[in-house]
Amino acid sequence: MPALAMKELEGLVALGLRRAGASEAMAGATARALVAAEAEGMASHGLFRAGQYAGHLRSGRVDGSAEPRVVAQKPAACLVDAADGLAFPACALAVQEAISRARTCGAAFAGVTRSHHFGVAAWHLEPVALAGMVGLAFGNSPAAMPAWGGRRPVFGTNPIAAMFPRRDAPPLIIDLSLSEVARGKLMVAAREGKPIPLGWAVDREGKPTTDAKAALDGMMLPAGGVKGAMLALVVELLCCALTGASFGFEADSFLSETGNRPRVGQAFVVIDPGALAGDETFHQRIELLVQTMLLDDTVRLPGERRVQARSKALGQGIEVSPELLGQLQALAAA
Repeated sequence: MPALAMKELEGLVALGLRRAGASEAMAGATARALVAAEAEGMASHGLFRAGQYAGHLRSGRVDGSAEPRVVAQKPAACLVDAADGLAFPACALAVQEAISRARTCGAAFAGVTRSHHFGVAAWHLEPVALAGMVGLAFGNSPAAMPAWGGRRPVFGTNPIAAMFPRRDAPPLIIDLSLSEVARGKLMVAAREGKPIPLGWAVDREGKPTTDAKAALDGMMLPAGGVKGAMLALVVELLCCALTGASFGFEADSFLSETGNRPRVGQAFVVIDPGALAGDETFHQRIELLVQTMLLDDTVRLPGERRVQARSKALGQGIEVSPELLGQLQALAAA
């Protein structure tokens, strides 16, 4: 498979999104996020999403000219309206607002409303770690999981991410969806005609399945059973009840080119360690925990693999299948 430089791929994806109707700023921010996801080995949130986003732009599910803005605020909290655009510019604005407010107030909450799929949750927290602060990210998505004991989809797969900076090492990165696996993995398996393990999802009749296409037409299963379902509920409330965004059951699937404007929500929390025990104590405690974890040589620090993968991609490029490369080139030539 051909290997392309990350910057080359960013340009190709951005051009395709602009051809579909995205503004230059929206296309650029989105392209950087998709290429970074691909570089880190998360194909479920990577380059193949460009075609999905372009389809939503063309069909009107996304407003390519949208410009995010702060529409409500107090000193330690604010709400950003994504205005039905792609999520990445709005999330970037929300994170920058949260960092600025946390410097003053010690901690801050920034919500995003009328948004769209926001990709890899931890991607948005990189500026937080660079600022020496702790970041949390939450996002809801179109319904794909039932409430515990239910038989119809109510919650999205609702990812949660956290990033903890370290002084002389990459940050600790925790990033997970609250379904057994991210829905994007089913999409990749369906596209490649591969089976999925039992326990990931059920079909539309509620029966366990290894057929990725049947699973996409059915429901995801929550990670950890009732505990995962309850955490998914928490994310829906943080991202929607506080922001006015659409609950998962109100948003049409991201998988379809047609449908309503999803208007889902995101939430970001930023905490300044200096407002609590202090930066020095924070870093000492982080390193003590890391050293203790690594006493077992089988332990891998969370986020370590993705940092290594992106570093390799920066030097060697990203391998892209001829089929996917052809799709990206077709978007750019449209």
